[in-house]
Amino acid sequence: MMSPMRTTIALDDDVATKLQEMAHKRRISFRKIVNEVLRRGLSAQDQPRPARQAFRVDAFDSPFKPGVDPQRLNQLVDELEVERFGGRAR
Repeated sequence: MMSPMRTTIALDDDVATKLQEMAHKRRISFRKIVNEVLRRGLSAQDQPRPARQAFRVDAFDSPFKPGVDPQRLNQLVDELEVERFGGRAR
């Protein structure tokens, strides 16, 4: 077994606080909790990730030409009705 390596690391305040809380709750030293957490994190990196399904886009034939937004057609119909209604009131 190798002898422990002595090193200094700078931890963000939230990480240091969380590690101190964990060590206190489990009644173990800060050094032990840091080593446990690091070992878990490192071993998780070795685990193969589940294969993802490829993202697939199903194309469909549209009766509209490229650039025509069907949602805007409803707005156009509304505008034409307002124009027609407004024209009668004059």
